[in-house]
Amino acid sequence: MPRYSMTTALAGAAAAAALLVSGAPVAGAVESSQARVVTYDAGQAAEFQAAVDKAAEVWNGQVRNVKLQKATGGQADVTVLADDQWPRTQTDSLGKGTVWMGRAAVGEGHFIPRIATHELGHIFGLPDNRTGDCNDLMSGASAGPSCKNDLPNPEEKAEVDQNFAQGAAIRPQLFTESPAG
Repeated sequence: MPRYSMTTALAGAAAAAALLVSGAPVAGAVESSQARVVTYDAGQAAEFQAAVDKAAEVWNGQVRNVKLQKATGGQADVTVLADDQWPRTQTDSLGKGTVWMGRAAVGEGHFIPRIATHELGHIFGLPDNRTGDCNDLMSGASAGPSCKNDLPNPEEKAEVDQNFAQGAAIRPQLFTESPAG
């Protein structure tokens, strides 16, 4: 092989190695772990559809082991509905269940994007944590209607990632919101 070609080949190999070390994507590279896709259907969420889509974007930007995706073809892991009660979530298993976006909380001034992101947190295996702290997404209604935070805190993000990395088993459960907590 001519010297120029060997130098070019070595330079190319060094550049590829630098990209691998830096964590930058390399064409043709395959990630060692794939995020689990959880599909959702917000078609019956009425006026809350946009908030549910935003909550999916929030979670997709905050965790790496699970990604929410709109369902196609009528089958979904998560169904989101609207009603006049308080928000609640029925989990069937990790990444599966039903969310009700209740208008009662909205009527009391609670932030709709926070409600949607909080309820999807239950689908991801997070329990309620009634701290009253607005920084805790899973504090839910206990943070009060003035709380506009719709982002999970670092501990909540880590728990979701761990749940999906380990395939955590969660039991079916109904999580209900109310002003009394």
